[in-house]
Parts: sequence; C-alpha cells; structure tokens
Amino acid sequence: MAKIVLACKNCRTITMEKECPRCKSKDLTKNWKGYIYVIDAEKSEVAKLMNLNSRGKYAITVV
Repeated sequence: MAKIVLACKNCRTITMEKECPRCKSKDLTKNWKGYIYVIDAEKSEVAKLMNLNSRGKYAITVV
C-alpha cells in the first residue's frame, strides 16, 4: 500500500506523517504541486524568495 505524501499548509514541509515534523501543525494537505530540496538555505536564492530558512524538502505550491 502506497503512503500518501502530504504538505504542511503553514511551512510547506513535505511529509508522510500525520503531523508536520518542522512546525508540529496538523493542517496538512495532499493538494500540492512541485517540490524543492533546500540544502543550504543561507546561500540559496530560491530559499530566500520562498522565505525558507532551513534544510529540507518543501512544496512549491500548497492548495
């Protein structure tokens, strides 16, 4: 059985859990598009544009 991949509506972190591991929110959705891996948030221009400040996998668009 495949696990459902969810994105947090608050911080856009992608997870397979029922609670966001980053912000502990339970406001998750399976309606998201695209993703980005942030390796070094301080040097990443994309992370700065998306207001991301830590390493991780994030959804680009969360509905």
